[in-house]
Amino acid sequence: MQRILISGASGFIGQPLVSFLERQGHSVISLSRTPEKNAIVWDPEAGKANPDDFEGFDAVIHLAGEPLTLSRWTKSKREKILFSRTIGTMFLAHILKSTLSPPKVFISASAVGFYGDRGEEILNEDSSAGAGFLANVCCAWEKASFSLKDRGIRVVHTRFGIVIGPNGGVLKKLLLPYRLGLGGTLGTGRQWISWVHRTDLIHALSFILQSPSLSGPINIVSPEPIRQKDFAKTIAELLHRPHFLHTPAWALRLVLGIAADELLLSSTRVQSAKLLASKFAFQYSDLRSAVYNALQF
Repeated sequence: MQRILISGASGFIGQPLVSFLERQGHSVISLSRTPEKNAIVWDPEAGKANPDDFEGFDAVIHLAGEPLTLSRWTKSKREKILFSRTIGTMFLAHILKSTLSPPKVFISASAVGFYGDRGEEILNEDSSAGAGFLANVCCAWEKASFSLKDRGIRVVHTRFGIVIGPNGGVLKKLLLPYRLGLGGTLGTGRQWISWVHRTDLIHALSFILQSPSLSGPINIVSPEPIRQKDFAKTIAELLHRPHFLHTPAWALRLVLGIAADELLLSSTRVQSAKLLASKFAFQYSDLRSAVYNALQF
């Protein structure tokens, strides 16, 4: 069993991940900005932490970052998105490099936004970085922990798709408009969405922890990406709501600006090539079963 440090432990992914790892018998400590039970206090923006607190961990899972809200991203918001990921990761990497007993593995969250808007192209971990704000953020985010390799630490960058799960994430944001009959096609609706059920994501993170051969970028997405129009239709059908609205791209851009292109209109058709080659089995391969499960809670 391992001693594991987790940032972002109170979030939509972090909370169930901590519970899952503890049920597996691991000892889990969280990183927090405020004092709390089983937590190490840090302030990455101010560069404040006690380096001695970071000694003796077998693994570190770094999930913290400014949420990607579906709103107009002001310059201030974009800076928070970038800096919360890069500054926090660089500070954490700096501390871990200086420890006498560094962790064996460092797993950092990233996102399929790394690939940018790629249309019909099928993408895997060997695919190049794309263009755009989120692609640049993901590149900088991942680069911020490269130096840990110099200490012999196995560094993994887990590129998440859209996470489907109960009581949070993208599904929670969609429920109200869909229940009001306002769900529908965005732009052409042909853009690919790469997604993953939260349970599979958590199991994949645990699988990576136990798999020394896995390193570098690892996509964590369902084997079956789906077009946006079919994504919307599936949710509407499961909620027994109509699916007829069409919001053109220009209207989305008018309301949301850059966030429309980055979150709603870009097409990322991603494969979890490394996980599938390692015989990891996804419990939720199709969107219908994933959303149905999430709606039961």
